[in-house]
Amino acid sequence: MPFPLARRMEFITASDVRELLKVTQRPEIISFAGGLPAPELFPIEELAKLAHDLLIEDGVRALQYSTTEGYPPLREWIAARMTSTWGASFEADDILVTTGSQQGLDLTAKLFIDEGDVVVTESPTYLAALGAFKVCRPRFVEVATDDHGMELAALERVLATERPKFVYVIPNGQNPSGRTWSVERREGFMKVMARFDVPVIEDDAYLEIRYDGHTAPSMRSFDTRGQVVCLGTLSKVLAPGLRIGWVAADRALLDRYVLLKQSADLHTASLTQMLAERWLTSGAFDSSLERIRDTYRERRDAMLAALESELPPGCRFTRPDSGMFVWVEFPPTIRSRELLARCLEREVAFVPGDSFFADATRLNTARLNFSNMPPERIREGVKRIGRVLRETLAQD
Repeated sequence: MPFPLARRMEFITASDVRELLKVTQRPEIISFAGGLPAPELFPIEELAKLAHDLLIEDGVRALQYSTTEGYPPLREWIAARMTSTWGASFEADDILVTTGSQQGLDLTAKLFIDEGDVVVTESPTYLAALGAFKVCRPRFVEVATDDHGMELAALERVLATERPKFVYVIPNGQNPSGRTWSVERREGFMKVMARFDVPVIEDDAYLEIRYDGHTAPSMRSFDTRGQVVCLGTLSKVLAPGLRIGWVAADRALLDRYVLLKQSADLHTASLTQMLAERWLTSGAFDSSLERIRDTYRERRDAMLAALESELPPGCRFTRPDSGMFVWVEFPPTIRSRELLARCLEREVAFVPGDSFFADATRLNTARLNFSNMPPERIREGVKRIGRVLRETLAQD
């Protein structure tokens, strides 16, 4: 017999990406659906040796309970890396290691959101962030974006009429659009945020995966009031299965995150933290990151060229200089979920774009991932989508 469950379960739904991954496990499927790193780039042999040495040399500590804040040498590495690449100064005590950056989103929701509170996001935004926040039942207000970032005039209008608990942004290689904010837009954004004194949640999973130009300074680099909470992860630059992310924030606020994490899972696994730290400090990180960038750049270029040649007139798509995704807008008569059903019959998959809006609008959009497929499979997959799209348009 069914048991009475908490009301919050009414607002928790399965992720479209997780559900699609069940379908796309078949090897014949060309999948642009998941945000999956290329598995051939995982440093499996190096990690195997390091794991063996770790368990022999320091096995008790690796297998024992530890502090909630995280393994100190890993926190030191993260702080040093953020200081060198994010354009702001960080210390180890500013860092809380989390079980993936998804836990950072979950803790953020618990820390800030009461039922009915306003949360501001980009439009579109990361679907798993929407999922994490929805558990606490906020009211979402979306702000339009362009190729340079969030539209500041629209943001000011929202902040003048609402009192959001925070504004959530992904300024580098945005998931799902692939866009990267310009430096000028970042600086202008932080000036607006300072006037209204609203927290900023800066999710930077893709900051290190940049293909063109220089890494732009983080929002934190323009923060003079302690407003910015930074979320980072090793999932895209090492391996997602290790489940290592982090929150970086001013100490007083970070202490609240620590309390919430204690009640959630005590601490992130000591074994994976210590293993990651050994690999990160072994000298392998920079060369591995270059291989990741080179591989994904080639795959991005293959996808953009294929989209240019295979999609019919009336389609538009972004040209990302960072991240793992291209955002596609089909002609307005197309419904992406219906298109996906037809594409799955041709053994190619993508994520319908309405998943990335709180109100499930923009029904003619899609997110395509390019990191997980080799160029020849990308070209074939886009060709199949283009063929199905032309057939669908001919029927309308």
